[in-house]
Amino acid sequence: MRQAHTLHPDPRAPGLLVGEDVRIAEDVSLGAHVVVHPGTTIGSACVIEDHVVLGKRPRLAGGSSARREVGRLELSAGVIVCAGAIVLAGARLGEGAIVGDQAFVRERCSIGAGSVIGRGSVVDNDVAVGARARVQTSVYLTAFTLAEDDVFVGPGVVTTNDHAMGRHPPGAELSGPTLRRACRIGGGVVLAPGVEVGEEAFVAAGALVVSDVPARVVVMGVPARVAREVTDEDLLERWR
Repeated sequence: MRQAHTLHPDPRAPGLLVGEDVRIAEDVSLGAHVVVHPGTTIGSACVIEDHVVLGKRPRLAGGSSARREVGRLELSAGVIVCAGAIVLAGARLGEGAIVGDQAFVRERCSIGAGSVIGRGSVVDNDVAVGARARVQTSVYLTAFTLAEDDVFVGPGVVTTNDHAMGRHPPGAELSGPTLRRACRIGGGVVLAPGVEVGEEAFVAAGALVVSDVPARVVVMGVPARVAREVTDEDLLERWR
């Protein structure tokens, strides 16, 4: 039977438990009852709030598509992980990224510099989020989703990656949505497996996206259909 990793009490914060091969910069702020599992790096000026768990190893079902190598958890300088959040081994959080209260970030994810993952949101395994993205409260980013720089994902958005809902041959590849630079996804939207939302596109709240959305258009409805173009006045560079 595989032995559990040993955690040791650490005097740097009340109730802090730290595993082997953990690197914590001297100026890190640590809340109460934080757990830092082996193989975790916490960079300079990071803030780790109460009851955060860092570097937890994934527990996977037999035949899971996520059964691949998991490396170190790396938190770059200035990352903030808020109360009760869990960030698994093998994730990479860029400089100044924020993970909200009770959020869950899985193995082999990358979160770009300055991006925000909202309260209670889930970033599944093998997701890539670019820089300055805004992922709001209670969002689910399914495995193998790509969200490029400056993407906005509204509250309660659900992404999916499996057309067969589990009824496919072992090892079949799954495909999450692709969200191109500066696109905006409204609250409560559902994105079907493999769809692409183009650069600067706008998906209205409550839409069901089952096919690709071209760049710089507004779509709405169930299923989502093109309503109009995104005007020059609404492009990201006008709002920086």
